[in-house]
Amino acid sequence: MIRVMLADDQTLVRAGLRALLQSEPDIEFVGEAADGEQTLRVAAQVRPDVLLMDIRMPRMDGIEATRRIAARPELSDIRIVILTTFEHDQYIFRSLRAGASGFLVKDIEPAALLQAVRVVAAGEALLAPSVTRRLIAEYAARSHEPPASPGLDQLTAREREVLMLIARGLTNQELAERMSCSVATAKTHVSRVMMKLGARDRVQVVVLAYEWGLVQPGWRDAGPVTR
Repeated sequence: MIRVMLADDQTLVRAGLRALLQSEPDIEFVGEAADGEQTLRVAAQVRPDVLLMDIRMPRMDGIEATRRIAARPELSDIRIVILTTFEHDQYIFRSLRAGASGFLVKDIEPAALLQAVRVVAAGEALLAPSVTRRLIAEYAARSHEPPASPGLDQLTAREREVLMLIARGLTNQELAERMSCSVATAKTHVSRVMMKLGARDRVQVVVLAYEWGLVQPGWRDAGPVTR
């Protein structure tokens, strides 16, 4: 059972999403909040698996609420998905850096939203849509100075290749095909990369790769990766 919480300041939006989530047999709706401060309190109480977080909320926006939740060790397992009205919301990249596992546009089809909840709950990140990569590329390109990268120096050559492929939005299955290895081996590579970089999930790996200049906006597929 996937435990889901919702944070949004619009009553009508909360009611619609609550009804949708409660209609699914494998999803348990465990709580909701109408502002950022309430989000922190309720999240600490109910400990959801997935938290759908609006950006623009009173008394603390969704970005700051995301950052605070991600910073608390006892809440670090909560997977936060940002909800936004516009695809090119200027706050998306900041949300990902704060610790979000992805984002959804509010006009998403109901079936796609439910699938996204299941994907995030399973430990994946919402990286597949091309709009996600465009946003990450756009806002990472605006960074002034690249952050320090001590974890990058710990990566083997093979793990750097995995990092590049993760940054391009490839799934574990696609990684396995590109590297001519099993899916289990691909997962192991991904886990090691995340551990060495201190990343919560694949989204943060992508953000770091762009910030370090390892992947540039407008990249093109360079063909298969060899051993």
